[in-house]
Amino acid sequence: MDDLDRKILKLLSQNARMPVKDIAERIALTSPAVSSRIHKMEHEGIIGGYTVVLRQPEDDSRVDALISVAAKPAVRDELMALLQCSPEVLQCYHVTGDHSFLVKVSCPNMAHLEHLIMSFQKLGQTSTQIILSTPVDRNGLDSLSL
Repeated sequence: MDDLDRKILKLLSQNARMPVKDIAERIALTSPAVSSRIHKMEHEGIIGGYTVVLRQPEDDSRVDALISVAAKPAVRDELMALLQCSPEVLQCYHVTGDHSFLVKVSCPNMAHLEHLIMSFQKLGQTSTQIILSTPVDRNGLDSLSL
């Protein structure tokens, strides 16, 4: 990956629907050259897809949290099923340490978060941190040195 690829990625990260023609104009390449580079990065797995980033409407009652769950191997399938069917679950990471999973959730209110935590506690020990703010949010692009 060279500087031109990084410039293309930066533009696509800002607007994944940006027309190839516009990208080409901004980085001084032809449209076919940009298309070829994008296709190559898709093929190599550098670009894993295009998506819509959903944002919760500003709502002071909404509670975002990180819930660490220590689940024994015997209940992991049950935990995964619970996580998959819980719309509050935004992300789940399998991690090292005392807790085997780190789950990011967004709940409409504190009572809903408490209910969700209790459902996780049926399958393992939990530890919860309320998210106060997100001062840095690079959506995985920081490793590309854009």
